[in-house]
Amino acid sequence: MIDISELTVLCGKLGCRITPEASLKEYITFRFGGPCRALISVNSAASAAELIGFIRSSGIKYGILGRGSNVLVPDAGFDGVILHFGSDFSDIEVDGNTIRCDAGTLLASACVRAQQLGLTGMENLFGIPGTIGGALYMNAGAYGSEMKDVVESAEYIDENCEIQTISAEDMGLSYRSSIFSGSERIITSVTLKLTAGKPEEIKAAMSECMAKRSSKQPLEYPSAGSTFKRPEGSYASLLIDQCGLKGFSCGGAMVSEKHSGFVINKGYATCSDVLELCDRVKKIVNEKTGYKLELEPVILS
Repeated sequence: MIDISELTVLCGKLGCRITPEASLKEYITFRFGGPCRALISVNSAASAAELIGFIRSSGIKYGILGRGSNVLVPDAGFDGVILHFGSDFSDIEVDGNTIRCDAGTLLASACVRAQQLGLTGMENLFGIPGTIGGALYMNAGAYGSEMKDVVESAEYIDENCEIQTISAEDMGLSYRSSIFSGSERIITSVTLKLTAGKPEEIKAAMSECMAKRSSKQPLEYPSAGSTFKRPEGSYASLLIDQCGLKGFSCGGAMVSEKHSGFVINKGYATCSDVLELCDRVKKIVNEKTGYKLELEPVILS
């Protein structure tokens, strides 16, 4: 059993809120999953570095959550501490055509701020349901645009709990991947380099992007967005369609009838339902088409 008494004292010193036995289903877009031992709302990069230093030295298991839009939480929960990069860590600073965002800033909020300033380059990213830190972590993208197209640099906490700066060219940004993926490097801020444009044209492009999402994606249901990565040479949704799997269900989890690249929560899905459904979809697609699908969301474990 984790003793969080010392951690609670440290959070008080740093001004960070700590919630014991927090329900994680409230912190992921799929809306399921068990509790964690404690959830800490991080309020700055310095606080994050000190907390992570303490947690690592104490041997406490920990995880990082932003908006939880690409995460699956097991039904049994997470037997450790969650550092939540959310609204307490979401400041935006502007310098000419450059926007610096704390890691907990919603990507949509960064897009709106850019539009208000007449800065173009992020229109196709509008509507991706995550934080700026999570978006860079997985090099999120849509409609032909990716984070790598607009990021200039980032700050992160390294393996020694020091805050470092890295340029975009050193991030190893590729399809749904970066040097941060699966590493101990924790993004604390992202700096975006945009170009001047006309606010009304940018707003129109964002509205068009959102209209496409609403018409083609099952936004009315909880999900983690696109459930499978794009396999080389095809598309996950196309393959799932070809196998006749639209509407295929396991418990409360279902392959969306609107967009088969999405697995949705019909309202009572468990993590086990989703994982079972995804495993069965992968097996059927592989048997019928030869393609191997890979999950895009990560499992908090």
